Amino acid sequence: MKQAIALFLLSMLTATASASKTITVTVSNPMNIARTDVPIVINLSSYGEVRSALVTLNGQEVPCQLDDLDKNDTFDELCFLTNIDKKEKQQFTVTLMDEGEPRPYPARVFAEMVLSNTKDKKLKKNQQNNYIESITARGDAAYTYNIQHHHGVDFESELNGIRIYFDARQTLDLYGKFTKQLELKETQFYTDADQKKRGYGDDVLWVGQTFGLGAFRGWDGQKPTLVEPVATRTQRIISYGPLRTIVEVIDKGWLAPKGNLSPLTSHLSPLNMTLRYTQYAGHRDTDVDVLFNKDVSDYRFSTGIINVKGSEEFSNKKGLRACWGTDYPSTDTLNWKRETVGLAVLVPQQNVVSEEPANKDNYALVLKVNGRQMAYKVTYTSANESFGYHTAKEWFDYLKAWCKEVEKPVVVKVDD
Repeated sequence: MKQAIALFLLSMLTATASASKTITVTVSNPMNIARTDVPIVINLSSYGEVRSALVTLNGQEVPCQLDDLDKNDTFDELCFLTNIDKKEKQQFTVTLMDEGEPRPYPARVFAEMVLSNTKDKKLKKNQQNNYIESITARGDAAYTYNIQHHHGVDFESELNGIRIYFDARQTLDLYGKFTKQLELKETQFYTDADQKKRGYGDDVLWVGQTFGLGAFRGWDGQKPTLVEPVATRTQRIISYGPLRTIVEVIDKGWLAPKGNLSPLTSHLSPLNMTLRYTQYAGHRDTDVDVLFNKDVSDYRFSTGIINVKGSEEFSNKKGLRACWGTDYPSTDTLNWKRETVGLAVLVPQQNVVSEEPANKDNYALVLKVNGRQMAYKVTYTSANESFGYHTAKEWFDYLKAWCKEVEKPVVVKVDD
């Protein structure tokens, strides 16, 4: 009898120590086209502590990822990707557990921050190893651009590669690939001669003071303004993958002009802004979330793309602005040759105040934020790609189809 009671108590203790919750996630494709690597994101706030997870479809395991967005050691979201046929409905079984570790899967994305280490002559330019996860500079720092090896955080999927400059521009600069693969861990954005012979990509854009690819800026009523002055500027990596990488740029104490009022900083109160960039595996587009610490509805902001020399422009007059053009990239590339790129930014129509006439630098959009946050997308192609687009028509046709997919996302239903 005592032994039976002991076994019962042990089973109860084990059940209490290791609890799990199973939910059903139904995903429906409303479009008459097949879609690949569609992100499915589940908020975990209703499920208590989650330490590990298992996702299956028709009994087959599906790679998944748990992310701690606010870095408080608690997972906030579960993410997985799916390929779904036209008009198809899929039903996933998700098991959430309060013990264990996230299951390992092959990496399909990469992110990196590296302190500059050029004084060590034993290290080649693309073999820096002072890896960091977060860095904050005071607003009066002299030259933050050179603190990090590739001048800011970088990240990639198999299709793209982006770095964000760690200075007042906060510009997205671009890496063009020849084949679908992860490369930045090896090249660190600076391809050497041997890597070039093996088919690795390189920097394909000169950005200067322009928007580059969709940098978020202020607006003084006439032109874009850089993100300055600030009290502090931070870059950090939130998630390394394997299915999506998330990086943030945080500007505290930004005296942003209101755009419809005097741009004099004495009339302004400081803003705290977080720019969150999410890169999904299998995607050439990148999600940008803009978050403020207070209502900024009466401010005006801006984004857009660089006016690549001699570029052809495309706009749908509904928040998409794109171009196709050829120019020399920056001089830090291995082979300084003209590069052809297609660029695009897609902003929800409710956030667009105006589409400004093109000038020598930019194709600009003036923006409003309704409340404290907004979201938009950026995407690009390099004509070097064996898998991509090689004419303006091909690029603009792709963007039209991409916009339709953005407008009609898959429908996700969660049943506890």
